[in-house]
Amino acid sequence: MRVSTDWLSDYIALEGVTPQELAEKITRAGIEIDVVENRNQGVNKVVVGYVKSKEKHPDADKLNVCVIDAGQEEELQIVCGAKNVDAGQKVAVALVGAKLPGGLDIKKAKLRGVVSLGMICSAKELGMNDKLLPKEQQEGILVLPENTEIGTPISQVLGLDDHVLELDLTPNRSDALSMRGAAYEVGAILGREVTLPNPKDQLVEAGDEAANHISVEIKAQEQCSHYAARYVTGIKLGASPLWMQNRLMAAGVRPINNIVDITNYVMLEYGQPLHAFDADKLENGRIEVRMAHEGETIVTLDGQERKLEPHMLLITDGVKPVAIAGVMGGENSEVSEGTVNLLLESAKFDGGTVRKTSRQLGLRSEASLRFEKEVDPGAVITALDRAAELIQRYASGQVHQGIVQAGAEASEKRVIQMSLNRLNRYLGTDLSLLEVKTIFARLHFACGDAEQGVLDVEVPTRRGDITIDVDLFEEVARLYGYDNIPTTWIEGPTTPVAYTRPQAIRRTIRGLMSGSGWQEMISYSFVHPDKSVLFPALTQGSKAVKLAMPMSEDRSVLRTSILPQMLDAAVYNMNRKQDSLAVFEVGSVFFTEEEKLTKQPHEIPVLSMLLTGDRVAQQWNVGAEKVDFFDIKGALENLFAYLGLEQRIRFVANSPEGFHPGRSASIYLDGKDGSEGTLIGTLGQLHPELQQQYDLNDVYVAEIALEAIYQEADADIRYRELPRFPAVERDIAVVVNKNIEAGDMLRTIRECAGELLQNVQVFDVFTGSKLGEDKKSVAMALVYRNRERTLTDEEVTEAHARVVTRLEEQFNAELRK
Repeated sequence: MRVSTDWLSDYIALEGVTPQELAEKITRAGIEIDVVENRNQGVNKVVVGYVKSKEKHPDADKLNVCVIDAGQEEELQIVCGAKNVDAGQKVAVALVGAKLPGGLDIKKAKLRGVVSLGMICSAKELGMNDKLLPKEQQEGILVLPENTEIGTPISQVLGLDDHVLELDLTPNRSDALSMRGAAYEVGAILGREVTLPNPKDQLVEAGDEAANHISVEIKAQEQCSHYAARYVTGIKLGASPLWMQNRLMAAGVRPINNIVDITNYVMLEYGQPLHAFDADKLENGRIEVRMAHEGETIVTLDGQERKLEPHMLLITDGVKPVAIAGVMGGENSEVSEGTVNLLLESAKFDGGTVRKTSRQLGLRSEASLRFEKEVDPGAVITALDRAAELIQRYASGQVHQGIVQAGAEASEKRVIQMSLNRLNRYLGTDLSLLEVKTIFARLHFACGDAEQGVLDVEVPTRRGDITIDVDLFEEVARLYGYDNIPTTWIEGPTTPVAYTRPQAIRRTIRGLMSGSGWQEMISYSFVHPDKSVLFPALTQGSKAVKLAMPMSEDRSVLRTSILPQMLDAAVYNMNRKQDSLAVFEVGSVFFTEEEKLTKQPHEIPVLSMLLTGDRVAQQWNVGAEKVDFFDIKGALENLFAYLGLEQRIRFVANSPEGFHPGRSASIYLDGKDGSEGTLIGTLGQLHPELQQQYDLNDVYVAEIALEAIYQEADADIRYRELPRFPAVERDIAVVVNKNIEAGDMLRTIRECAGELLQNVQVFDVFTGSKLGEDKKSVAMALVYRNRERTLTDEEVTEAHARVVTRLEEQFNAELRK
């Protein structure tokens, strides 16, 4: 909302308060002022001049030599190139020595041999927004009304000695979307009296009853609680007075004609949108407010045909729609040059209905903005009378007797009981009853004592945001001054803030993955139903959770896996020539066992990973190396080792749905006692069919459920001193059946080797005809160490012998010589 201080001063005295100081006070009272705009952008020594004569320049076809009476001692000769300049006009004249916006200084000049003593200005040259000017003033010089006094400073004529405060309003403060509301607010802040115009004192009703010419009927009471109309005849369409145009432009509204300008002016003044119909274009002067019919259309004032839906509220004449209620009028009833008689509308439309209609039709306006936030029901009649009085004064209209209306008039004012003790307890103050009453008097809230320490506060209809006592507390606090509320030290026991165990582990995972070169991504929790069935390993047998009101089909269910969205990310990157990708996400997946939800669905945290492209980029001395299954497996092993779980993690070859058969595995977390564990995740290459469907290169993915990790991980870092005694390394190569997994042999070695074994890993796997059919050779390196002393050969030999014996017994392994 743009508030002109010049306009505001009509209602409240602003002497002794600069616009900047006023903006600071309003901001401190709870309404933020974004900008304080000075409408004078640097105009100096520009006055009103009268063009006495105009002649063609002797040496330039496009220039004119004008003689100007600017109220100076002598007439001025000015060379002007504007097409619309003509004798008999009142214009804005920049005298020699004048300064204009943009740093332009006006000097005595000679144009094609003719002396020019100043410049005739356009609105743009005066720093005005020419887009807000009437269309006829947007090009060429600015032509002023004939009654403008010669020699008057142009800043006075155009209202440039004005400042505009731009209020950044919260949705609940719809009362401040009007000059009246701003005046009440400023009056309360400054403690000054507010004087508003009383249109009843100025309005003169004439002619017969308006009800003889117009009628009103409401068929949608829930969407339109009150509709009032006046009948005005004999209007003369023309330009509105310059002072009104200046105020409209200061508020960001372009003047059009006196009728439209008056309705806009009153809307800004009272916050009540109005609309003027050409009464002669209405069928028998009838107004019928109803909901639209299916397939009904209307051509609005912007010339566009709008298709209407049954939830939209219409103004009709009983035969045809003439306006979309609260949004825009119809072309078939607009005020035009031939208009003589008006039906002037003022109504209370339901904010939700107007909001839904304006958004669906893409028609947002100052009027719809106010209806959406709910207008003051008490201003419907007052604003109507004000507009009728201005039309009578500036458009020569004859206002017929009476108001024709339907629906309920303004509802009764709300009375809220407020306890003084409760107020002081909430605010931490010690305000007296008199102080609180004084604040309410400044707000124009009538109040009386209900009982000792309790007030009955009557809230005017313009303040629809105040409904309970704590709303009144807020009013008292902001007008008393937030800076005046005493500060108190926080008392009571305090609890040190710390991360929960899941939070700490998630941070650990993110830090390790990011530090290892993986990039974190964040994706939507909503997906297409088809994607919720692609990777069901962690939610086997469950169902996706459907949204009651989805944004679209592509976002209609909660995800059961993050991997489909990672595939989308891979496609997005590859389409932009980013073929190498290592991304992860820590997020939640959702599922339920019910067809129709009756209880909270399950939500489990997961870590999802995707790897594709080159492990090593091609260089002049090194060829490119593609990532494979063991890269993503190694990243997981590194993570599990960091979390202290490497001894309990087991990878089992498997073919989960969505994964490549033979190049994938399930991940199990075994118990601390060595018992068989539970499935916590899957990893592997993407299934060839999915890979072809997404048009991707080889892609490797993994998804781990984190709940078990939260419980079992040991994320504490334990530092140990560097070993002082040497290690002993022994290699072993055994021949076993091909179906025996190396991981099982490694676990067996760790169990039987005892505490002396520091590390064991596979360094070679060999198959060939010499070993025999269905046989393979697995070579492993074992490292033995005692941290307290140097090992002897006998100790190492004994431990190593136990390893060989156990492998022979458990896996039928043959020691390879």
